[in-house]
Amino acid sequence: MEITFLGTAAATSYPLAFCRCEVCTQARKLGGKDFRKRSSIIINDDLLIDMGPDVVAASFMYHKSLVDIRYCLQTHPHADHFDASHLTTRVPEFMGVDTPLLHLYGSEATLRKMSEMLNNEGYVQDMFEAEAKRRLNLEIVAVEPLQPFQVGTYEVVAFRTDHDTSVQSRLYSVREGDFTVFYGTDTDSLPEETWQGFHTMKLRFNVVILDHTYGPDADSGGHLNANRFIEHIRRMRTEHLLADTARIFATHISHEGNPTHSALSSYAKNFGYEIAYDGLVI
Repeated sequence: MEITFLGTAAATSYPLAFCRCEVCTQARKLGGKDFRKRSSIIINDDLLIDMGPDVVAASFMYHKSLVDIRYCLQTHPHADHFDASHLTTRVPEFMGVDTPLLHLYGSEATLRKMSEMLNNEGYVQDMFEAEAKRRLNLEIVAVEPLQPFQVGTYEVVAFRTDHDTSVQSRLYSVREGDFTVFYGTDTDSLPEETWQGFHTMKLRFNVVILDHTYGPDADSGGHLNANRFIEHIRRMRTEHLLADTARIFATHISHEGNPTHSALSSYAKNFGYEIAYDGLVI
């Protein structure tokens, strides 16, 4: 399995557009790994997690063709994770050639909200309707927590998160062969149902990608800070949820308490995890 990070920032990007705090000012000077687009990943060349606002630019930068994407797992429909304008380019009016079938997965509430957002673009009224799906060359699949489903060659499990329960946000594990990745953003402390689900599904993760919106001791809501991030990975180790050579990555990083990439990486090393950056391939 190959995992490419298209973006690793929280909703406001990093540095924040209109902020002159010390961290944002330093990030602008340093560039490179300190420039973060909104969070999204591609697995191999055909599975996207979150069709966020920056995925097109990131695909150009990191040579990952979105036209090769066959499957998209959507965590939730917040604007930093879903940009409806990307889907509108699939309608015939944009003259796309050989637009491939896309399978879109998410909770029922997330998919319904995405349909509303797509309607606002003015090309499709309801993406659940047969004619809309034909025009978009789109298949829609609503997923429930702890019910494994097949996505091409991948076995996927959706998990509940406490982040915006009104849209039934989801986290995902993706298994290919004997390799399993857990993608855990956006979330605050994982619900006990999700912890128990890891065991029920007999999962051991080779890679964990987890929310790290806020830095050490920073106030937070709806997301993890560094302290609770560390508590989560300690529990994963204690409960034998990690493979022997597992790697843990922090993503969805904001300027609130998180220093520049180099400093944050030094901090993370003390606790056995790594800081993801845009363009990282593992």
